Amino acid sequence: MFSRLDFIEGKYEELSTKISDPSVMADQKEWQKLCKEQSDLEIIVTKYNEYKRVITDIQNDKEMLQDKLDKEFKDMVEEELKELLEEQTKVESELKILLLPKDPNDQKNVFVEIRGGAGGEEAALFSSNLCRMYTRYAEKRGWKVEIMSVNETDLGGLKEVVFMIRGAGAYSRLKYESGVHRVQRVPDTESSGRIHTSTATVAVLPEVDDVEVEINQNDLRIDVYRSSGNGGQCVNTTDSAVRITHLPSGLVVTCQDEKSQLKNKEKAMKVLRSRLYEIAEAQRNAGIAEDRKSQVGTGDRSERVRTYNYPQGRVSEHRIGLTLYKLDSFLEGDIDEIIDAMITAEQAEKMMNLGSN
Repeated sequence: MFSRLDFIEGKYEELSTKISDPSVMADQKEWQKLCKEQSDLEIIVTKYNEYKRVITDIQNDKEMLQDKLDKEFKDMVEEELKELLEEQTKVESELKILLLPKDPNDQKNVFVEIRGGAGGEEAALFSSNLCRMYTRYAEKRGWKVEIMSVNETDLGGLKEVVFMIRGAGAYSRLKYESGVHRVQRVPDTESSGRIHTSTATVAVLPEVDDVEVEINQNDLRIDVYRSSGNGGQCVNTTDSAVRITHLPSGLVVTCQDEKSQLKNKEKAMKVLRSRLYEIAEAQRNAGIAEDRKSQVGTGDRSERVRTYNYPQGRVSEHRIGLTLYKLDSFLEGDIDEIIDAMITAEQAEKMMNLGSN
């Protein structure tokens, strides 16, 4: 670990020198790339410097205890040494986490797709609840939400909704939400008070650049049609809605949120690109089995990840066996407790895998 830290520290100093070089600064693209690379290393270097300071202080205290000291001063040094040893353990643990392999998509914006599953209208209403939950969460973090496409029911539920969340680190927080979400509650339409179980699927996809996924225009069929649903005077007056079919994969993406056909096409292409990227990543990782299976699950959409039980006011995260009795605040977007627990579980699994290699 320490040889790697020394290498990172040397790389950081090398980047600092390059960034200050006028010839490098003249090339803005290259300069920005180096600045980002240095910024990514800075948190590790800062923590490593903290670790070295703690080690130096420990050595100083140990040397001091070799001398003849009066009891009061000796007790004070021993107490300080005890605290420093605890700090050493803590900082070492933090350094190990910082050195874990990073997901290259973590800082990206995301597309969130929610679809009603088993349960008909009740599943659509639950999808609406989930959409509101993620929207509220995004608002709390200062992220922006942009609707891409939506298919509503007569009772206000959502058969399907696709929206984008723009914000630094959005994927790093929301990627754990992919999977089947289950709700247990008494529907408003249920006269006998019987609890129903319904489901909705959530998919979280990182936004990808054009260069990451190449799409042959000859592989696309693009249809335009009139928008439907609530939308005011502009609805059903122009062929602004867009449906893009990717012929090789059979993927279909629709977008009708914008009044402009061009903007709807741009949005639909963004979603299509992210879905194709997800498929490519799944194929690439298909051969990597055991070391990618962790306590946080496989990330497969068919996997039941969470249950929302209304009568008991609880949320159960099945992948890590965590249950919270705070359903109301959770549905208002206070979901960080489970997300933080998922991150911790994944980090622990990665550290265990590194230790066994």
